[in-house]
This record gives sequence, C-alpha cells and structure tokens, in this order.
Amino acid sequence: MGIFTRFSDIVNSNINAILDKAEDPEKIIRLMIQEMEDTLVEVRSAAARSIADKKDLNRKLESLDRELDDWAAKAELALRKGREDLAKAALVEKSRVAAAGDALKRDYATVDDGLAKLNEDIARLEAKLEDAKGRQKSLLARHKTASSRLAARKKIYDYKIDDAMVRFEQYTRRIDDVESRIEAYDLGLPKDLNHQFASLEAEESVMQELDDLKRRVKGERATEVE
Repeated sequence: MGIFTRFSDIVNSNINAILDKAEDPEKIIRLMIQEMEDTLVEVRSAAARSIADKKDLNRKLESLDRELDDWAAKAELALRKGREDLAKAALVEKSRVAAAGDALKRDYATVDDGLAKLNEDIARLEAKLEDAKGRQKSLLARHKTASSRLAARKKIYDYKIDDAMVRFEQYTRRIDDVESRIEAYDLGLPKDLNHQFASLEAEESVMQELDDLKRRVKGERATEVE
C-alpha cells in the first residue's frame, strides 16, 4: 500500500508536515510523487469514462426526443383519422418516453457534476504534483551540497591531517634548535676579527642546514595539501 490510500489524502495533505516527520525526506518525496502520478492517471481515466458516459447519455436523450416527437405526431394523426383509441395509446407511449427522458436527464446532470468535480480534482492534484517535484529538486540540491560538505569535513578531521601537524611541529622545534645554536656561538666568546670570521663560516654552515630543513618542511606541507 502506498503512502496515500485515498485521493483526498493527497490533495489535502501538508507536504511540509510529512517531510518534517520523515526519516528520509528524499525517499518519501519520491514515493509521494509516484503515488500522485499514479493517482492522476486513475483520476484522468475516471474523467474519460465520465466523458464517454455523457456522450452516451446525450445520444440516448436525442433518440428519446425523436421518439417523443414521433409519438406526438402519431397521436395527432390517429385523432385526425378518428382513431381516438390509437391516439390515446400513442400519448401513453409518449408519456413513457418522456419519463425515461427525465430519468436520463437526471443521470446526465449527475455525470456532468461529477465530471466538473473531477476536473477540479485534477487541477488540485497537478498543483500538488508540481509542488512536490519542485521540493524534490530542492532536496536533491541540498543533499548534494550536504554530501560535499560532509566529505570536506571528514578530510579536515582525518587522522592524516593530525599526523601532518605533529610532524610540522617537530620540524618547527628542529628549526628553533638550529636557530638557537646560531645564537649560542656568540655567547661568552671574544669579539676579535678571527673569531668573527669563524662565526660567519659557522653561521653560513648552520644557515645552509636551516635552509635545507625549511625546504623539506615546505615540500612536505605542499604534498599534504594535495
């Protein structure tokens, strides 16, 4: 059994309320659309049958009208020919045909009213269906966006990112250590010319090591971002 068991359940339903209560709104709205489309086919079929009934009743009414005129003409002819008995019998038949015509007219009116209501129902259902299809597009767009955001969040909080940050901190501490060694060369040492040149040479060696280390860190960070 579908979500809706009667046509009135569909046209009177509150789509927002249904989706708010649903665990899987996207699935529910797909089922709703399918149910609406199936119901629309059934209602259109009922309307087609009503149209066919109207045409059939209309043909019968036209036939009865011709028969009614025929019996009236026969009654008049019989009376002109002095056959009052035949005129009376013709009028009885005319009355019977008129009664049958009245009954058919009532049936015609009933079918016509039903067809008018079906036409209104089709219009209401089509509006509901259009609304549901619009919401389906919106839900699909929201689902796609949410999935992309979830994937991004997972990547951000992935343990690999944490490991990379740990390694970065380790390299940062190693750079701090090398820089500290550079600064330590001048502590407590005389400032003669030879010492200054020796310090420059030592500093150049340490700076080279520092630059190499920075390039390694930069390269590894670029790799992590990719």
